[in-house]
Amino acid sequence: MTPVPPFDRAVPSGGYAWWYVDALDAEGRNGLAIIGFVGSVFSPYYALARRRAGADPVDFCSINVGLYPAGGHHWTMTERARASVQRSATHLAIGPSAMHWNGQYLQIDIDEITVPLPRRIRGSIRVHPLTDFGQYVPLEPAGRHRWRPYFPRADVEVELTAPQWRWRGTAYCDYNDGAGPLEADFAHWQWTRAHLEDHATAVDYDAQPRGGPSRSFRLRVDRTGATLSDWTRERRELGRTAWGLARTVASEAGCEPRLIRGLESGPFYARSLLGIDRAAGATVHAVHETLSLDRFAAPWVRTLLPFRMPRPPWAAAPLPAAARR
Repeated sequence: MTPVPPFDRAVPSGGYAWWYVDALDAEGRNGLAIIGFVGSVFSPYYALARRRAGADPVDFCSINVGLYPAGGHHWTMTERARASVQRSATHLAIGPSAMHWNGQYLQIDIDEITVPLPRRIRGSIRVHPLTDFGQYVPLEPAGRHRWRPYFPRADVEVELTAPQWRWRGTAYCDYNDGAGPLEADFAHWQWTRAHLEDHATAVDYDAQPRGGPSRSFRLRVDRTGATLSDWTRERRELGRTAWGLARTVASEAGCEPRLIRGLESGPFYARSLLGIDRAAGATVHAVHETLSLDRFAAPWVRTLLPFRMPRPPWAAAPLPAAARR
């Protein structure tokens, strides 16, 4: 099994790396998304530091957690500096939370405080891979930004003590890295992942690089291998978010995508849960994201971000012993 991309890999000044996990239960009632950032791409503090030479991405790290129980929502994304970060090939600790690959599964230990209302999120998530993908896919012609779904499909065990929340389901894990700010090289993108029959996973990307043609493709991975192909079919409108962001999804014959509920909604980003009714009669759940980098770069949006992405003085404290390996 191909391991998780190393947590200690070099990240260039002004660049970024992130490790992403999302998961749903079988009914789509409960879900979560967790991202470990080295060089937090959406950080207003990192954006300010990049205006000066030598912005070190390890000084702008966070573990972002979104919990989506039926009828609920919890969010945390506290940014921390180098003194609160520890990295090795198999371990990433940012403050009191950590991701760890033990050779068999990915363990994620969370101990964070939500915003804007302060509530604790504490517990563990274990991700057991079922399929893997070892290649890096460029997202724009220059190859400055790459993507790799390292575990397109996995089993997941969620055991939180705060809030009390236990369930099992399926997960998807990917990795992105880049040599510079996303907003410098992209105008927007749409992304969808769906778990299909026979342990297959389909991922659609529709990215618009700045100054070049769109990059639209589908990756399909199962236990026998993977196929990567350009995606030229029509896209279906899903309706705009409360912030006015357009949501579209790749449409194919025999499939009817529909919006079930919004999971995250902000001025430049939205995450949604979709249902895709397939011709054979089955319905699969999919996670969809839309990202507007034009909107993200707007000054009025940058002024709002600290309310969702705090960087308090105590976030630069040395790493707690419990998070070290």
